[in-house]
Amino acid sequence: MYKHIIRPLLFLLVPEKAHNLIFKCLDILSKIPFARPLVRLICKYENPKLEREVFGIRFPNPVGLAGGLDKNAQHYNELSDFGFGFVEVGSLTPQPQPGNPKPRLFRVPKDRAIINRMGINNDGVMEAIKHLKANKPDVIVAANIAKNTNTPDNEIAKDYDHSYSLLYDFVDMFVFNISCPNVVGLTKLQDVSYISDIMDNILDKRMGLDEYKPILLKISPDIGKEQVNDIIDYCLRSGIDGIVATNTTRSRDGLTIGQEKIDAIGNGGMSGAPLFEKSLEMVRYIHTRSQGRLPIIGVGGIMSPEQAQMMLDAGASLVEIYSGFIYEGPGLIGRILKSIVRSKDEKEQAANRKQTATEK
Repeated sequence: MYKHIIRPLLFLLVPEKAHNLIFKCLDILSKIPFARPLVRLICKYENPKLEREVFGIRFPNPVGLAGGLDKNAQHYNELSDFGFGFVEVGSLTPQPQPGNPKPRLFRVPKDRAIINRMGINNDGVMEAIKHLKANKPDVIVAANIAKNTNTPDNEIAKDYDHSYSLLYDFVDMFVFNISCPNVVGLTKLQDVSYISDIMDNILDKRMGLDEYKPILLKISPDIGKEQVNDIIDYCLRSGIDGIVATNTTRSRDGLTIGQEKIDAIGNGGMSGAPLFEKSLEMVRYIHTRSQGRLPIIGVGGIMSPEQAQMMLDAGASLVEIYSGFIYEGPGLIGRILKSIVRSKDEKEQAANRKQTATEK
């Protein structure tokens, strides 16, 4: 129904209007008695074989919603009803900011891609905390935090520390966005000297807190192997809990719409199907380089159960979807989860057959 009726209707609207309409519908659903339980009954797939412990957190399943959809931490509970094992909210900045001028969000349906130059528009961290206080999360929540666009270089570390400190009691884990291609100066934060300036104090502060909350870095698919190596080494020696691989890409590789249309869209980070191979290779590289010691959330272009399994097989502990949710609909989550269980069953059966053959 989604692909043949709902999506065509939503795609008649410009992307931001469609986004706002979906969230208004979620608001309405949350107020209708029995609506959310009905959504859970239809969409949610649960199986003990999906549970896994990562970062010291027990996840009901390994499929999460990537940051960028629930920008202001308003709909994490309603979104979890579709079957997500965790929801990443944000990016959140210390102060509200409007983001870049419109138009700033573009679909490329032919290639199942999305290009955005939103500029981390959000209502600020305090507004998100109001929502988190008012609506106790029913799902594991990861807070994606970033600096304000206009923050000078010498104040960047304070931006992250401010949001981290305020949010600590209200979320389960943190994703430090140091790689958004749509904010001036943010991608340079992937240099280890900048990462250290931001993270060292935060990691020290965490040691004195009663409850341990995992901290992850979200990196770009566009950085070179040497820079990735530096980030991996820093994470392993500093106590960073994991990496989210990857953010959107500035590249337009994989688009088939022609250069004229690409030029008409202009700048922005691309997500969706064309990003998959690039993100998959990054996950595989980080897993190999870290010898499996650094947990990874694989994200970028997952549009099918097969691709989700490829991410997990490449070394991801968890996966996230975003564009796949837009193009394939909520049913994608259940299909991925059922496929993971089938794959696990098949591997167990194969291992049992091998063991039986060995004993004979």
